[in-house]
Amino acid sequence: MVMLPVIQPAEIQARPRKPDWLRVKLPVGKEYARVRNLVDEYKLHTICESGNCPNMGECWGAGTATFMILGNVCTRSCSFCAVATGRPNEYDQDEPRRVAEAIKLMGVKHAVITSVNRDELKDRGASIWHETVVQVKQLSPETTIETLIPDVKGNWEALEVMISPGQEVVSHNMETVGSLYRMVRPQAKYERSLEQIKRTKEYGKRTKSGIMLGLGETKEEVYKAMDDLVQNGLDILTLGQYLQPTKRHLEVAEFIHPDLFAHYREEGLKLGLKYVESGPLVRSSYHAERHVSV
Repeated sequence: MVMLPVIQPAEIQARPRKPDWLRVKLPVGKEYARVRNLVDEYKLHTICESGNCPNMGECWGAGTATFMILGNVCTRSCSFCAVATGRPNEYDQDEPRRVAEAIKLMGVKHAVITSVNRDELKDRGASIWHETVVQVKQLSPETTIETLIPDVKGNWEALEVMISPGQEVVSHNMETVGSLYRMVRPQAKYERSLEQIKRTKEYGKRTKSGIMLGLGETKEEVYKAMDDLVQNGLDILTLGQYLQPTKRHLEVAEFIHPDLFAHYREEGLKLGLKYVESGPLVRSSYHAERHVSV
């Protein structure tokens, strides 16, 4: 018998293994169940679920959540995001009332509200944004609000409508460093997002943004992104580890050690940021209640 040579498969670079510091507890407890029931009852979308947030158990267990308005289908196709992409249905005009009532029932002291991108709408959904904040303030005047708003594609009139109704913090996530924008946010522009933050600051708002690490960025690129944000009026920055939501999304290039996250926090403060939330499990809304008065 002639023995055929064994053909070795091409060498495949092993994916980085998820380290111990990224393990989180499953969501449990009475408070988590109560919030779960309210979200279901009011037919609300939360980025906690749609974004597969690792802190959902901790935050919901404390009776808080980040609400996602304007539906759960996004017009963008960012390569890092677990939110569904496609052609959204027409938005629900009654959504602001339902969000406001749920926040009141939950007794939320600080609410975070975000949304999908609605590029097909002339006003980018600004009218629903405005009405949601107004109704939350009417029903829960003591509740402070952070709005995590999408890229308005240079529609600065829409931006003003979004940020004018009285929220305490306005956030817009950069998501990554400038060199990776085409790969990570193909329908966004680094300089345009910086300008959106600058205009928000000039309007008089407390500004906030977030960046994911572990997508292949260098330390120098992180320093530059932080400096760019400071130069455009950013107050608060969150830095967290990118985690691949599904096999269809970008793979993790590197798991960043907690010590490097701590280093970036110190560097960001040196550059002039007022507050930096930096750690492997940090997400945009993590400890958001602390960002109102820093």
